[in-house]
Amino acid sequence: MHVQSVFRGLTIIGLSLFATDRFVTQYAVAEESGPRIALELAPSESNPRNSEGDFIRLSDDRILLVYTHFTGGGGDNASAHLASRVSSDEGKTWSSEDALVLENEGGENVMSVSLLRLADGRIALLYLRKNSWDDCRPWLRFSEDEAKTWSEPVEVVPESLIGYYVVNNDRLVQLSDGRLVIPAARHNDPSMEKFSGQGVLVCFLSDDGGRTWRKSRTEWDGTPAPGDDVASGRTTLQEPGVVERKDGSLLMFARTNGGSQFFSESKDGGDTWTRPVPSPLISPVSPATIERLPDTGELVAFWNDHAEIDPELRGKRTPFSAATSPDDGRSWRASKALYDSPTGWYCYTALFPTRDGHLLLAHCAGDRSRENGLARLHVTRLPVAWLPAAR
Repeated sequence: MHVQSVFRGLTIIGLSLFATDRFVTQYAVAEESGPRIALELAPSESNPRNSEGDFIRLSDDRILLVYTHFTGGGGDNASAHLASRVSSDEGKTWSSEDALVLENEGGENVMSVSLLRLADGRIALLYLRKNSWDDCRPWLRFSEDEAKTWSEPVEVVPESLIGYYVVNNDRLVQLSDGRLVIPAARHNDPSMEKFSGQGVLVCFLSDDGGRTWRKSRTEWDGTPAPGDDVASGRTTLQEPGVVERKDGSLLMFARTNGGSQFFSESKDGGDTWTRPVPSPLISPVSPATIERLPDTGELVAFWNDHAEIDPELRGKRTPFSAATSPDDGRSWRASKALYDSPTGWYCYTALFPTRDGHLLLAHCAGDRSRENGLARLHVTRLPVAWLPAAR
């Protein structure tokens, strides 16, 4: 696997807009042949970071984007609330002002949104409520009126299992049998003295539409198996995601310090998992997004492909690459790079298919030469036909 660098300049047709208290650049573009930035949410003094969002299609065919709007700083523990923008033309253009979705109800913030249309028609809103380094847990709300109002929050992780759980944006999954799965990494719990960067992979499962939740039987902490030749000892496992395969099994992927995304499999709906092992997706310590393309049925991965990376870029979250898999993640075609600025910081990607043959990607796209790499949110519109052999 290797990166084919295809960084393209942006053909911009449109204008810049002032929105609320920050400068927002919105692009209306001609028919795309490659990746194009449809919306840019830039940082400002009073809004130092915009990041980690997700999409949902509403019943009136508009596409809603909900993301984390920071007000108290650019760090993960700074104060933030959930805000939204909306598109009426398949993500080509977006509303110019925020709408408030959820005020900050945490001791520190609320962040990392997942949106999902459930089998019963409701919209689920999953997010992290971050109170402290000892209490960061996913909570779930539901809407029966197309995201106009939301139910009272449902506790996914009970007080008895309190701890610091990381659940990335765009991670809530509903399986073909209706089960809901939330992949998480636990970094602190009552048995630990303090937060640890070495996560424990675990899933939370619901078989009643998200009303009640239970923990998976399997947890993995990255300890090598007996007989493994691992000179560095425990592998750091973080920020997992899950995708359902065609045969009904589940593929889990997680960011690691082991040089690639690690993969694990479940054949019982996420209750038990095989030991995580290195995958062909060579990667720095940065998350991936893997989902199924609705038209082709293949899996697509978006991540920072570091196969054959320039030594000066090792450990950096660039380039922003895509690859497809013809066999449900067992092998991957050569990747293509959407963006490859050496100072770019591309990560925390939400993926959404449009009805005109494109994908929408909401992702961090800060420039480290001038700002926090997580400070700037882009919505990229990408033709499915641009992907490597995705048809």
